[in-house]
Amino acid sequence: MRHLSALDALFLQLETPDTPTHVGSLMLLDPPRGRRRDPYAAIRAHLAARIHLAPVFWHKLAFLPGDIASPAWLRANEVDLDYHVRRVKLPKPGTPAQLDAAVARLHEGLLDRARPLWQVVVIEGLESGQIGYYSKVHHAALDGAGGIAVAQAILDTSARPRAVSRPAKAEKRLPPTAAKLLGSALRHTVSQYGRILKGLPEVVTAVARGAAVALTSGELRKRGLATGPHTPLNNAIGSERAFATVQIPLAEAKAIARHYEAKLNDAVLAICAGALRRQFARNRKALAKAMIAAVPVSLRAPGNMTAANDVTMMLVSIATQQPDVRKRMAAIVAASGRAKRLTGSLRGAIPTDLPSLGIPWLMARVTPLYRSAIAAERIPVIANLAISNVPGPQMKLYLAGMEMTAYYPVSIVTHGLGLNVTIVSYNGSMDFGLVAAKSAVPDLRRFARNIEASHRELMKTIAA
Repeated sequence: MRHLSALDALFLQLETPDTPTHVGSLMLLDPPRGRRRDPYAAIRAHLAARIHLAPVFWHKLAFLPGDIASPAWLRANEVDLDYHVRRVKLPKPGTPAQLDAAVARLHEGLLDRARPLWQVVVIEGLESGQIGYYSKVHHAALDGAGGIAVAQAILDTSARPRAVSRPAKAEKRLPPTAAKLLGSALRHTVSQYGRILKGLPEVVTAVARGAAVALTSGELRKRGLATGPHTPLNNAIGSERAFATVQIPLAEAKAIARHYEAKLNDAVLAICAGALRRQFARNRKALAKAMIAAVPVSLRAPGNMTAANDVTMMLVSIATQQPDVRKRMAAIVAASGRAKRLTGSLRGAIPTDLPSLGIPWLMARVTPLYRSAIAAERIPVIANLAISNVPGPQMKLYLAGMEMTAYYPVSIVTHGLGLNVTIVSYNGSMDFGLVAAKSAVPDLRRFARNIEASHRELMKTIAA
């Protein structure tokens, strides 16, 4: 039995039918030439031999009586692959637009909390002849870096799958009693308070250091309590989703970063800022001041590849009000640097685990109030969209003998943040997965084209 951290549990407590909190990915796979076999059967057999390598595949939730505290992870006695691994076939002709629409629909439904929180869908019928592999896992079970670790368990570096150890025969166990769950939760709470007291000196030091950095770096003076403009991205959302993809060469994104003496993440933010200017070109209110990106920051120690969430969020002004592309890029580099210094100085004070007794009750009441406040525009726009860049493997990878040609992330949107841009770099390309609430961005493929146009614009500045 392993209790969820406060951050992991928060993804469960904030979840509603309109705002599922699972994350996913879409892989495009090239079947081997000259070999005829059922891709669904091959992938299902491959997963059956690998799921013991990552706990996320065989852990399920055990809820405490009355939801008095956060749930715990338990080993499932069995994993029903007929439920977890499914197949769909696109109607002809099987265009990229049809594939995007299928992924959007698959990403809308909630995962069954009585089972391990993951599902895979093999998508056939693409006009390219490729196979789509869509997977989703609840965010309570892993973050972006943890997702890469799970991918390493099921992917191979050659078309011939590597040999893996056989799973140990697990003894079937009865579910824990209510008394055992409550006793474990109380012991876990006591240990959490102990860790808080032990880490208090570090927290005090980190807060003091963060205040000093904020004052000396000019972050408070330059940004102060500034909020983003209110846009269609920042309303309450429904359950319908839209999905689109973009693929650009990693070498070109790195060239943009080098030219402007910036980081790769800064180049990504600039590409997104240019796309947003195009998307809202006729909306003066949206471009009246700088939009703000919520950018995840990993708190993982080097070498930590656990599946649990260990992440926080920094806010970066992305200068969308600036029409000049060079000035916009310079402003983003400066704002990103200030945000990183401030977040880094506060690292020791950022909690990812807190005592959870009573928190599920509280969140059950807070979540609907938050939605109502967003719908009534009573909450200032702290961030306009989420942008995340996850470093990935720079080599060819294979699944069940099929070469992976693209790895598009499929992330989360929520009330007030109706657009999410997540990027994974893979084998020389940057694979953008764009997810939006359909009510916030009715034509997401247009935004994908704006991403491409913004990238070309930045490349032209290098040539100039």
